[in-house]
Amino acid sequence: MQISTKEIEVRYAETDQMGVVYHANYLVWMELGRTQLIKDLGFNYAEMERDGIISPVIDIQASYKKPLRYGETATINTWVEQYDGFRVEYKYEVLNGAGELALTGSSKHVCVKRENFRPISLKRSYPDWHEAYLQAMKQPVDEGEKV
Repeated sequence: MQISTKEIEVRYAETDQMGVVYHANYLVWMELGRTQLIKDLGFNYAEMERDGIISPVIDIQASYKKPLRYGETATINTWVEQYDGFRVEYKYEVLNGAGELALTGSSKHVCVKRENFRPISLKRSYPDWHEAYLQAMKQPVDEGEKV
């Protein structure tokens, strides 16, 4: 599978009173990872939105393993875990600067028409994206890429 990587420097504003990254910020980072993967596959989500298609989250999961703190660098690894032509599940790993697992997560999305939220077939409407997702799931993983 193709794994995209995005690095984020933890900003002070992303931390809570305990000095660790506030839990909801990981969801923002997952979104940054997802859009990076889409970009790495050669596509632009903003162009799809201009076509009147959006991709809402229909399920999300996060499991916190180690805290991240201000000044550290977070690395977000993202890949397509499952895809059926309509729904796509992205998986995420967030690593701290030492390469230790800080979070695992997943988000499930479906593409819908903006005006009525009716699902569309990515396979029919965006065949290039469809093929790219299938290929991204087939690519072998390099040793050490995923924790």
